[in-house]
Amino acid sequence: MGAMKDKILQLLARRHQGPTDLDSIGRALRIPKRDGSVLKRTLGLLEQQGRIARIKGDRYIIPSEADLIPGRLQVTRSGRGFLIPDDDSLEEIEIPADCTSTALHEDRVLARKDSTAKAGADARATGTVVRILERRRTQFVGELKRRRRFQFVVPDDPRLHCEILVPTARDLGRPARVGDKVVVELIDWESRQAHAQGEIIEVLGPPTREGVDMLSVIRQYELPLHFPKKVIQEVRRFGKQVKQKDWADRVDCRKHDVVTIDPLDAKDFDDAFSLRKMPGGQWRLWVHIADVSHYVKPGSALDEEARRRGNSSYLVDRVIPMLPEALSNELCSLKPNVDRLTKCVEFTLDRQGKVLRSRCYSAVIHSRRRFTYEEAFSVLEGNPKDELEILLHQAHTLAQKIRKHRFRAGALALDFPENKIYLKEDGRVDQIVQVENDCSHQLIEEFMLLANEAVAKKLRSRRRSTIYRIHEPPDPKRLREYREEVRAHNIPCGNLERPGEPQKLLRRLDQEPAGKALKIGFLKSLMRARYSIAPIGHYGLAKKDYAHFTSPIRRYADLVVHRSLFTRDAFPNLKEVADHISLSERNSDDAERDSRTVKLFAYLQNQLTQGPLETYEGLVIDIRNFGFFVDVESLGLSGLVHLSSLEDEFYSYHRESQSLKGRRSGRRIAVGDTIGVQVTKVDSVKKQIDFCLPPSQPKGRRGRSSRQGPGTARRAKKRRWQKKRS
Repeated sequence: MGAMKDKILQLLARRHQGPTDLDSIGRALRIPKRDGSVLKRTLGLLEQQGRIARIKGDRYIIPSEADLIPGRLQVTRSGRGFLIPDDDSLEEIEIPADCTSTALHEDRVLARKDSTAKAGADARATGTVVRILERRRTQFVGELKRRRRFQFVVPDDPRLHCEILVPTARDLGRPARVGDKVVVELIDWESRQAHAQGEIIEVLGPPTREGVDMLSVIRQYELPLHFPKKVIQEVRRFGKQVKQKDWADRVDCRKHDVVTIDPLDAKDFDDAFSLRKMPGGQWRLWVHIADVSHYVKPGSALDEEARRRGNSSYLVDRVIPMLPEALSNELCSLKPNVDRLTKCVEFTLDRQGKVLRSRCYSAVIHSRRRFTYEEAFSVLEGNPKDELEILLHQAHTLAQKIRKHRFRAGALALDFPENKIYLKEDGRVDQIVQVENDCSHQLIEEFMLLANEAVAKKLRSRRRSTIYRIHEPPDPKRLREYREEVRAHNIPCGNLERPGEPQKLLRRLDQEPAGKALKIGFLKSLMRARYSIAPIGHYGLAKKDYAHFTSPIRRYADLVVHRSLFTRDAFPNLKEVADHISLSERNSDDAERDSRTVKLFAYLQNQLTQGPLETYEGLVIDIRNFGFFVDVESLGLSGLVHLSSLEDEFYSYHRESQSLKGRRSGRRIAVGDTIGVQVTKVDSVKKQIDFCLPPSQPKGRRGRSSRQGPGTARRAKKRRWQKKRS
């Protein structure tokens, strides 16, 4: 079939070849009539891949000849879409909400680029979806509702703008009642003018029943809970311990002082390191990464399943691993006091932290100690008591020097705290703990970035086919819009398309009252990092060469990079793999976000129904004529404060200064203000939160709030200590 594909593409690409039907293609290629079904299947496959297009009269053509572009559609909550073309050299195309046809979020589609696009530097290419090439998914989770004589399902995902009509569910073990969460299979949806038709295939139960919220997320994102029997059988053959025969051709690093630093609840330890100070002030750094490739071989059932999953998914209440736990948490995990196989990047650095040389090899280690981030930070805060604690202090000193070099080279300083949600036994939120990117996290981060960059450089210099981690520069139009927003706050801002200007602005924003809010705006203007076979660099990290190498237990991309670096085998279809794992990563990110959101929404809804209402510190991040948006860092959520909820007086909107001003008192609410807020509405369907000001809340102030939540004093202490040490 491969040869037939090539012949068809060559035929349709001829200079004077117009649209051609099935029979004409068969005659031109001299394909016997008995092979007509094969030809038809091949054409269908090429069409699905977007390499050819079928137009009126069932004629085929190369898509570009008819201004047709295949790609993946991403849809926003407003219904507007963006086509990410299959061809990386083509720009993103905006698809208006009324031009998406029946395509859904992440579907592969064929779009026609508008020939009447507006001219100008800020004009964005637009288009219309003309055909759906492949549905990303056909099963959706939603709530069963009834209207007169009809039953329908409203999808949980607010990006799915359709109601799916369904008949009465049968033979599912339990009846489907109005209000239940159900899984629906999309059967047919011909046009926007017709209702989507579906069938209920699973009843999950009432949304308030324990466990239904997480099961809904798992079903919505099609996350697999179990491994196939063949995969489990393959893993059992490896045993539970590293065998001595596996040490062959490996560097023995078992006498090195190797340590790991990971989250408290982690079990899949991907990385470890060792450090030694050399005569003359140089450093020798060993970065060890779990050797997953030793066990997961190309073509095995284990490899196929890992590739299908693409990565591990870390939901709020569980981990759905890429590899079975016998590997991810045991045989591959770099646990202390046991022998483990690794891929090592060994660095020699000068006293200032600049890399002089590096080499890569297979190794065996015996980790001395497992530190949690909290333990590592505590060690770095005090005086070292033993050799391993001295090693941590030395590693911190070196990591901070590497970090300074990285930011001087143009890396973007966009670290924001993350929240860890702890649940009670019944699945409700127990506590929310803020996790800051302190020096213990930075230590590991800098060493891993160093290894990722070194490996990417070696692969590119050797011209080895592999998968790179890329981050493209932002859309110039978005940067120009963001620049105008910054200047509206009377903050100087240069041309952000020029090298160095974004870094200058971010440093300046650190000194401005509205700086934190504007930093969030800058983050939103950036492109999303993804995987590609083209080494085009990483904008955010300011690295020309970058790949993911350091987490093969939880990312398939890293496993591919290990194979590319340590074998000479050819790996086919790498572009398809890169596209697939980019998609699976986005899917997991969405699932992880939704798993947190459903728990937080239930937590806030409980405050509304049972009380008491808690007051949170909110950062004003955007002002509109109908209200202002606040980011509540302690929850990891943003929401709207409606103008109608400000009952003390009437506030007018000032577009130029991005502020609200009280007509009587002159009180001002502006981007960058910190304001206490309470939840007033939870919309689980639209996934939106509304806040209001507490009864005694002053209606606007500049700078930091006087209210300090739990952990504020501890975080301030960390910052003072880090400043002193660095």
